[in-house]
Amino acid sequence: MDKNLADKFLSELGNKLATFRKRKNLSYRKLAQLCSVDHSKISKIEKGQINAQMLTILELAKGLGIHPKKLLDFED
Repeated sequence: MDKNLADKFLSELGNKLATFRKRKNLSYRKLAQLCSVDHSKISKIEKGQINAQMLTILELAKGLGIHPKKLLDFED
């Protein structure tokens, strides 16, 4: 896979996650309490530093009270 494309994808996913988290006025720790994802991992996902697995995306969506597709709905 093209590294630039992968980096852009991770960045876009992180931006979406941050947007939903901030809209709900949730800190990393508060979101972590609502799902089974460590707060430091949430931070790294938002910064595009790590590749989130699909089950992690599902857990994050559950914690945010949204459908997982909303986290993945962005332009390529």
